[in-house]
Amino acid sequence: MTTSDSPDIHSILGRATVFGATPPPFDPDAAPADPLALFAEWLADAVDAGVADPNAMTLSTVDAEGSPDARVLILRDATPEGWSFGTSSSSPKGQQLAAAGRAALTFYWPARGRQVRVRGPVVEGSAEENAQSFLSRGTGGRAESFLGRQSDVIDDPDEPRRALDEVRQRIEEDPDLVSPTWTIYKVVPETIEFWQASRDRSHLRLRYRSAGETAAATGAHAFHTERLWP
Repeated sequence: MTTSDSPDIHSILGRATVFGATPPPFDPDAAPADPLALFAEWLADAVDAGVADPNAMTLSTVDAEGSPDARVLILRDATPEGWSFGTSSSSPKGQQLAAAGRAALTFYWPARGRQVRVRGPVVEGSAEENAQSFLSRGTGGRAESFLGRQSDVIDDPDEPRRALDEVRQRIEEDPDLVSPTWTIYKVVPETIEFWQASRDRSHLRLRYRSAGETAAATGAHAFHTERLWP
């Protein structure tokens, strides 16, 4: 029920198209043993299909009270050591990651009817990795990271621009300047789930679960696979 001055969200949702495109084929029984290989296949498929921002993902964390938080970030890399992204350690997400030590990532490519979900503990990159990542960013991104004010309330609308201009000048004078708080975080997967939509709602779900062991020869984590009900 809605009041006369409130929007009818339910009606708008009723006009939405679900799984408008024909999902690509997926055979869980033919999936590779390495989840990174399957992720690379799906990511390449999304890129080749022209999916907008295929490297975007939702990072989910919890705060000190256990309340969930979520925001969209960009995946920087995915290796046997972890799925990485960068942010300031002083940001709300950086503080939540430090306190909880765990996180979840969600990729969604609606045009392909596919999701990938990753869960596990979080480790920080080395000082060298952090510096290399920071210096690879554009001037604007580096300047913003130096401010250390992410999610603070703005009292003066002109203050952020003045502060950014000051930091930009510092970076121009010293191009090798690195923020002490910029950190690469890596989610080390305990589970990775691949979800393929089906128009008849018989969605396909394949979960890779870490076997808790490491292959001595390659350093890669071993995973068990299991099919899940839709």
